[in-house]
Amino acid sequence: MGILSFISNRKHLLSMLLSLEFIVLSLFLMMYFFLNFYSSELYFSIMFLIFSVCEGVLGISILVSLIRSHGNDYFNSFSVLKC
Repeated sequence: MGILSFISNRKHLLSMLLSLEFIVLSLFLMMYFFLNFYSSELYFSIMFLIFSVCEGVLGISILVSLIRSHGNDYFNSFSVLKC
């Protein structure tokens, strides 16, 4: 469902970031259940959760900088040549 919303909703940067976070959360839950099923150590899932939080913070910081420079989060108003 997250991949479908990521592909179909390409108008706002915030909605794309939310769908990416949903994908990461789904991967975390699948990995947690897989590691728990095989009675394995769960340290890898904690590391994955830490990296996903860092990825979310980087996405929010990019969103804030783009809103400050362009005024909105529409992909239509962004231009690579303006940088």
